[in-house]
Amino acid sequence: MKPVRFDRKKDKEFFQTLKSRVEGYFEENNISKKANSAMFLKTAVLTVFYLIPIGFLWFGVITSPWIVIMLYILLGIGQAGIGLSIMHDANHGAFSDKPRVNNLVSRYIDAVGGSAITWRIQHNVLHHSYTNIDGYDEDIETPPFLRFSPHAERKPIHRLQHIYAWFFYSLMTVFWITAKDFIQLARYEKMDLVKGQNTTYRAEVGKMIIWKVMYWIVFFIVPLIVLTPVISWGVILTGFILGHMLSGLILAAIFQPAHVMEDLKFALPSEEGVMDVHPAVHQLETTSNYANGSSLLSWYAGGLNFQIEHHLFPHICHIHYKKIAPIVKATAKEFGIPYHEHKTFVRALWYHTKMLKALGRA
Repeated sequence: MKPVRFDRKKDKEFFQTLKSRVEGYFEENNISKKANSAMFLKTAVLTVFYLIPIGFLWFGVITSPWIVIMLYILLGIGQAGIGLSIMHDANHGAFSDKPRVNNLVSRYIDAVGGSAITWRIQHNVLHHSYTNIDGYDEDIETPPFLRFSPHAERKPIHRLQHIYAWFFYSLMTVFWITAKDFIQLARYEKMDLVKGQNTTYRAEVGKMIIWKVMYWIVFFIVPLIVLTPVISWGVILTGFILGHMLSGLILAAIFQPAHVMEDLKFALPSEEGVMDVHPAVHQLETTSNYANGSSLLSWYAGGLNFQIEHHLFPHICHIHYKKIAPIVKATAKEFGIPYHEHKTFVRALWYHTKMLKALGRA
């Protein structure tokens, strides 16, 4: 990858002021930037919520196909919640001051069918460092039938992407538990990014195989063995897939309105690989908040409706985003920096859909 350099001198005062004010909030209130009791309680609640359905699928006497499907749907909701609220913070080092604790909690993603190492490279290294930059941010790198950037090639099929994109969003975690992580890991090894995680390609492939096999055994094979005497294998497979499709839809609905929006920038570096913007300002220009007044959404979505605060301070646990958001917004306004936000979740989804339509036709 050709290096990209941001202009850290430009708007330097803005970021120094913002950082000082946010640091001041934690110092004045004598609180840690990491997880607190509310975060520990959330972790416990979501973990139990995720384990209860699998307990019924393993040990419950179930004779109704509809109950099986419902249990897998609950697993899908729990899977998305764990990904958004628990593993996400840990993989950013925001859950605890202790690296061992973060590493342990980050493995939640492996337990729900994903991969900690591919997530860290795609999300932490590429997406956070190069938000909305073509060729670097893999969150806007799409298969040929989708177009998330105005710089990407437009094809006739894209005219309908605002309709069919949601179906492909729903397949996100289905792809995770099958091929995606292996494909990504091989690509990151070629890009020389794996060693940056203090590990080796061979070691991570071995871990990935073990975690994937364990996932399939726990969440599909055992329920299949236990339930097939009374429940059709087709019902079990249907429930398993529907649960993952719901999980994929939830994850896409939370992440996509944060960056693929009409009022956000999709800037490109110069031929020399230079971005004429401070990295913090770049985050504000390419990121949007939504539904910041919804406590329920914030709780379940791991504060990712405060996406601006997350991109500026990913090392801070999301449990604090609501408190520091007014500081970020006021400081941005003071320095004339844009602060993008939508009042409701539905409005954000609507504008994301409009963006998909626009990208498909222009």
